[in-house]
Amino acid sequence: MSRLLVLGNAGLDISLPVPRLPEAGETLVGGAASRAPGGKGLNQATVAARTGLLPVAFCAPIGDDGEGREIAHRLQAERFVDLDLRPTAVATDLSVLLVSLGGENSIVTSGACAAGFPVAAAVSFAERLDAGDWLLLQGNLGTAATLAAIEAAASRGARVMLNTAPLEPALAGEAAHAVLGRCDVVVANAVEARDLTGTNGPAAVQALRALGAETVVVTLGGDGCLLSGEGTVHHLPASATSVVDTSGAGDTFCGVLAALLAVGRSAITAAAVAQQAAALAVARPGAFLALPTAAELHPLVAE
Repeated sequence: MSRLLVLGNAGLDISLPVPRLPEAGETLVGGAASRAPGGKGLNQATVAARTGLLPVAFCAPIGDDGEGREIAHRLQAERFVDLDLRPTAVATDLSVLLVSLGGENSIVTSGACAAGFPVAAAVSFAERLDAGDWLLLQGNLGTAATLAAIEAAASRGARVMLNTAPLEPALAGEAAHAVLGRCDVVVANAVEARDLTGTNGPAAVQALRALGAETVVVTLGGDGCLLSGEGTVHHLPASATSVVDTSGAGDTFCGVLAALLAVGRSAITAAAVAQQAAALAVARPGAFLALPTAAELHPLVAE
């Protein structure tokens, strides 16, 4: 059986409901704040593990502090075959999520802990991969660590999926070719795809695919997603739902997509199911707290 190894970030999310997203220089009074584990790597790994489709391991740097210990404690209940949280001298990353009444969000995150993850540590985790396994990455780690992990995975016959969020400023020009060109699957949202390619829509999908990835997905929020196929671009509409909070949608999509691809589902099938899972996440508040449960995911991912 293939395995999925997820290398990324882990942090603590502080969510704050607001009547609307603030303008520059404005102070808004929000509702009661909540806190939960977070980070794109953590969320995607959790969702992938909850599918129950295959063994999932997760590696991330955390601070040697109370927030790091809180994250480690909360993740003990998840279905990881290996949970590799590595304490560092840098404080655990924190994110502040402002969520409007309409469900839209703005997120500000500290990334020093993730960005400082050593290249050697990224390589050592990726070297656990065997042929047929998958490695899932995001944009939180430094470009050097990300590229080193991708190269280590490829050298062992593993396949790589990269979610470009959050888009690293250095990921442009030759760096984009070096990183994206070594990935089997690339997932970007519409803004990231535009910033990487200078174009939009199907043209952005084709431009990303020209860098070397076998499969490219550009997510469009409520408009669904675009998916590269054999010489064409498919549009998959989003699943109908009432939007409460979009915070966990992208991570849910990526976690389910990676798990399904790793067990051999087609890209179109995997993306369609991933959109159904994302619809569950946006129908309730929070990011980690809104991620679909194992009981919700099992019927969706069953063949």
